[in-house]
Amino acid sequence: MAEITIRPAISIDIPGMISLDHDYATDYVWQMTLDQTEIQTQVSFREVKLPREVHVNYPRSIRRLADNWTKRDLLLLAEEGGVIRGYISLQLGLAPASAWVEDLVVDRLQRRKGIGSTLVLAAQDWCGRKGLHRITLEMQPKNHPAIRFANHLGFEFSGYNDQFYRDQEIAIFFSSYI
Repeated sequence: MAEITIRPAISIDIPGMISLDHDYATDYVWQMTLDQTEIQTQVSFREVKLPREVHVNYPRSIRRLADNWTKRDLLLLAEEGGVIRGYISLQLGLAPASAWVEDLVVDRLQRRKGIGSTLVLAAQDWCGRKGLHRITLEMQPKNHPAIRFANHLGFEFSGYNDQFYRDQEIAIFFSSYI
């Protein structure tokens, strides 16, 4: 097996990055419950098993990814034997001394092989060299594989944003100190 190499992406990498399978399948979701009274708002999430596995499309427009990447502060890719296996993009300035993972994609057939972890660790290392103290992952509440991944890496649930994605879906956030 060839070794995974992490490096900054360049323009000739764009077609290979876009061609990765960005979608995922899941059989669990995080279901949100909102209880409000005059003096209190309580939000809770609970894991719910679905009756069957569902295929979920990536929440961002694949056609616009290349344009969005030009606005990112960091865009790293993982390659193995010259073949792109995944990438991560970060945006700074959304919170003090923090980085926000906008995209973290590993091609479907390459998942659960440590590539995503390697990308996140490389991004955390970059953030540490920049003097940043926190990194945040965002995901859909139905992206159970990403939720498990975030927990596995020691990230903690840090909030949500209702109607975050273009289809008005909730985003949940997991953060870690660097």
